[in-house]
Amino acid sequence: MHYDTAANNHGLRHNPFKALMVPRPIGWIGTVSRDGVNNLAPYSFFNAVSDRPPVVLFSSAGHKDSLRNAVETGEFTCSLATYDLREQMNLSSAPVGAAVDEFELAGLAPADSRLVRAPRVAESPAALECKTWKTVELPSPDPAHTHTVVFGMVVGVYINEAIIRDGMVDTGLLKPIARLGYMQYAVVTPEVMFSLNRPLVGADGTSATVAAEWDGVYR
Repeated sequence: MHYDTAANNHGLRHNPFKALMVPRPIGWIGTVSRDGVNNLAPYSFFNAVSDRPPVVLFSSAGHKDSLRNAVETGEFTCSLATYDLREQMNLSSAPVGAAVDEFELAGLAPADSRLVRAPRVAESPAALECKTWKTVELPSPDPAHTHTVVFGMVVGVYINEAIIRDGMVDTGLLKPIARLGYMQYAVVTPEVMFSLNRPLVGADGTSATVAAEWDGVYR
């Protein structure tokens, strides 16, 4: 099948776009309002876009509390959403009023960050402390349905040392969750992980080989 996204004439029960863009990491965004109210919400339109400097983004559908706080205060955090915290993550997505603290709503403890005012999720094994760098309003044919992308410069990283093995973060131990389509999620476990070494280009520049073991060098 093929469909025109402007006409959205796919003929399916639901728009399939988000079901194809999978898995999507979850940005569990923590902010604090100018009035001092903590806010926490998960965003599945989230990812890292650079490592030097480290930059992440999340996209807000409409002008939600996370967007407003990140713009007004210039700061936010992103805590890792894990399988053990899946229910709390889901509950924090409830569209409650701006005066509601989603940390309390989801039964989570806010932990102080070191370089930003916004709190992180204390129960999460890892979190990013971010300074809002830039926002971009995406074009929309419907003014009532807008999306704003928030770029954040990562200025600090918290990692619970319990998840570090042999000098590296053990992703399988973390069991991070990701968003799929519809109401579906996925979890990364040791059983589903695999490695592929980057190919090495030959001296002639026209051939490539893949080493059996990683030499520890990023390419």
